[in-house]
Amino acid sequence: LILTGVDPLPLRMQRHSDNPPAVAEFPAGHDKVSWVNYAGLPGDRYHQLALKYCPKGAGAVFTFGVEGGDEAGKKIVSEVKLFSHLANVGDTRSLIIHPSSTTHSQLSLDQRIAAGAGPDVIRLSVGIEDPADIIADLEQALAKI
Repeated sequence: LILTGVDPLPLRMQRHSDNPPAVAEFPAGHDKVSWVNYAGLPGDRYHQLALKYCPKGAGAVFTFGVEGGDEAGKKIVSEVKLFSHLANVGDTRSLIIHPSSTTHSQLSLDQRIAAGAGPDVIRLSVGIEDPADIIADLEQALAKI
C-alpha cells in the first residue's frame, strides 16, 4: 500500500466494487459454466444480505463451476493472459486459481468438495482492469476447453 500510495486508494476500491458484478455476469450466462457464487448477482442466495450489509459492493472475489472438472479448471488457468495465477486476493491485478489442484490439493476429493474446492471450482479475484478486457480473457480461455 505504501508503494502504490494511499491517495488513489478510494479510486482503486471503487473499481474493485464496480468491476466484479459485470465480470460475474459473464460466466453466469456461459454454456461451459454450471454455477456462479457471487453475492453481487441478483440471483445469488446471499444477494439480499449483500445489499443490506455491503451497500458499496459485494467484494471482488467470486467462484464459478466449470464443466469438465479438474482438467478444464487447469486449462482455464493456463489459458488466461490477463489474470495472474496467484492464491492471494485483493490485488489491483485480476487473479485466478484452481483451488483443487493448488491450495487444496493435499486434501482428499471428498474433503475438497466439502471445503468448496471441488474439481470444477475456479476462484477469481477481480482487479481494476477494464471489465471488458477481463471478460474477453475469460471468454477466450473458456473457448479452449
